Amino acid sequence: MRAVLVINAGSSSLKFALFATEPELASSPALSGQIEGIGATPELSAKDALGQRFHEPVNASGSLDEQHRGALTHLFGWLAAHNPALDIVAAGHRIVHGGELHSAPVRLNESVLRDLDRFVALAPLHQPHNLRAVRAVTTLMPDIPQVGCFDTAFHRTQPALAQAFALPRSITAEGVKRYGFHGLSYDYVARQLPEVVGERSGGAVLIAHLGNGASMCALRDGRSVASTMGFTAVDGLMMGTRTGSLDPGVLLYLLEQKGMDAKALTRLLYKESGLLGVSGISQDMRTLLASDAPAAKEAVDLFCYRIAREIGSLAAAAGGLDALVFTGGIGEHAAPVRAQVATLSAWLGVKIDAEANSAHARRIDAPDSRVAVAIVPTNEEGMIARYTAELLAL
Repeated sequence: MRAVLVINAGSSSLKFALFATEPELASSPALSGQIEGIGATPELSAKDALGQRFHEPVNASGSLDEQHRGALTHLFGWLAAHNPALDIVAAGHRIVHGGELHSAPVRLNESVLRDLDRFVALAPLHQPHNLRAVRAVTTLMPDIPQVGCFDTAFHRTQPALAQAFALPRSITAEGVKRYGFHGLSYDYVARQLPEVVGERSGGAVLIAHLGNGASMCALRDGRSVASTMGFTAVDGLMMGTRTGSLDPGVLLYLLEQKGMDAKALTRLLYKESGLLGVSGISQDMRTLLASDAPAAKEAVDLFCYRIAREIGSLAAAAGGLDALVFTGGIGEHAAPVRAQVATLSAWLGVKIDAEANSAHARRIDAPDSRVAVAIVPTNEEGMIARYTAELLAL
């Protein structure tokens, strides 16, 4: 089997998927899974297209670089043993930040990687691990071409005003602006919209990518015109452990009055806040929805309130609201969240059918809703495979 290997590398996990390229690129993976626990006790889990599941420990030790390389070494060996006829012809990587340099997928080499190293400070939870995986594959499989697909690229169509901060021009000129993220997800969902919402897909559409990382994007004519995430992936909506939008004065207060340094603030903003921080229980929406604790309800309510606030803002940027689309782990599976967001957005004409919402139907708007409301499962891995195959003419 000739296949594209898709890799999404994080700090402690390595997600992967194989997409067959013949007779044409498959829309769903022949095999997908992840190696979790890198840095501790790594384990591989996977599932093939027939539903068969696999699970085994991974031998990877040493520094984080060495463990990522060890995890990939184990993965390549396991793939070869699982399918001896497998021929990996290319690797496609999710890379969070492409900055202003990249508005489309690019073939990766050391020169491009050096450029992308410049954005590590802008996405410290993702970028270094994305690039580490690319370099590891270069070492382990030097003959296969690699393609970088960027979470920021989809948003490069935004007008200059939507990207600007009210900062001195000298700082803006250095690249300090709103970039937006989750672009691979938005690109995939946007391509499904004509089939799901018909002619409304060319109007004002808001997509809510809700998961442990959460953001929203406003589309007009299928193109990004505004997004909730900005210079970094900590902006915008409340998330699993991230604050979302925060008054900069809070950071000044914590610096000056509480003696917190940059490292402590980074930990607070990225790891200790959001659903976890507000609830004091969990970052997992499923756990919070099942809990009777008042703090769990407060966390869910704040999450939904912030989404509704951003819907109003993004509707202004898009010039209306023709369709509201939910995607991501929470967006696709948490009916109570969708219901609460719809109730808070009723003034915009959003009304959902309770039965359709509970059943996670593709269209969940009520017959008298002025706004089409839909659930579209995202497929970032499939988008990366498609980009990779197109760029390399596979």
